[in-house]
Amino acid sequence: MKLISKSIEKDSTGSVTLLPEEMEDMWHVYNLITKDDQIKASTIRRLQSESSTGSSTSQRIRLTLTITVSNVEFDPLVGLLRINGQVACENPHVKMGSFHTIDLELNRNFTLLKPSWDTIALERVEDACDVTKQAEVAAVVCQEGLANVCFLTQHMTVVKQRIEIPIPRKRKGSAANHDKGLTRFYDQVYQNMLRLIDFNFVKAIILASPGFVKDQLYDYIFDQAVKTDNKVLFENRSKFISIHCSSGHKHALNEVMQEPSIQAKLADTKAAREVQALESFYQMLNSDPDRAFYGYNHVALAHDRGAISTLLVTDELFRSADIQTRTKYVRLVEDVRAANGRVFIFSSLHVSGEQLNQLTGVAAILTFPIPDIEDEPHD
Repeated sequence: MKLISKSIEKDSTGSVTLLPEEMEDMWHVYNLITKDDQIKASTIRRLQSESSTGSSTSQRIRLTLTITVSNVEFDPLVGLLRINGQVACENPHVKMGSFHTIDLELNRNFTLLKPSWDTIALERVEDACDVTKQAEVAAVVCQEGLANVCFLTQHMTVVKQRIEIPIPRKRKGSAANHDKGLTRFYDQVYQNMLRLIDFNFVKAIILASPGFVKDQLYDYIFDQAVKTDNKVLFENRSKFISIHCSSGHKHALNEVMQEPSIQAKLADTKAAREVQALESFYQMLNSDPDRAFYGYNHVALAHDRGAISTLLVTDELFRSADIQTRTKYVRLVEDVRAANGRVFIFSSLHVSGEQLNQLTGVAAILTFPIPDIEDEPHD
């Protein structure tokens, strides 16, 4: 997703203009839009007109409308996002207050206006538009003279940079030009990796190629790290994985990701961390039930006593049509973070999020037991 513009006032009102580029972006947008927001987007409307003779004709035209949201429907299988509402701004073709449905489209800008932008919504925009923040794995798929620097997110692979440099062939009795070309190629890949990859954030950096290109690239990277005293690279050296693939093209990543050694290395992804957090909650509920609670009332009481070490909450709660409900969960997340507690916001599209929804959608692991909370009613 691309952030085209952003205008948020001090009172938290304002708008953002976004450009969805992938089906996954529609999931982020679905989590951003709530009832009574306003959407301005390009859409198709069927207009009927009547002639002086009484005959009527209809035609479909594309126009830009602003509607006040009353309902949002999302189909995750096809990435279809349908927004129903009433027209909120005057338009020469459509009356104010008339109903319209906007189907958001990929690669078309839309503007979202909210009466109040809370921290959860702003974080969602930031995360959706910063692919390096989503990406937990960086990969360089290469062959002599060709490299693709990629980021792998939960649902997609993004090629951030394609590097092509002609490598002169080896001549009989002399390989100097060939070696110079290779060095220039490795340096270009190295410089782009430094520019694009946040080594402290990603979980792994995969170097994949046919032959020995990956090994020579690895050696070049750390030779340069020695020369430039690049401590960040040395601190993250254990994250580098070299593996064979058939070519330097993006599609070769499919065979790379099927390798058991890669799968084992990437076990601790965001989804896996959420599963582990939920498992820890269940274990605590069994072994020390006075340190594990679910339901807003019990969790809020635990927070009031400064007891929450880990808060688990599903993104579905932030899509509530009731403003007060949304606000209280946003405030709970902000307060727990301010108290240095860990917060996991689960995707309701993941199995772990579905399980948490069965426990009211909010749960907490406490640092110390509070047995008398059980006397309080649930939500």
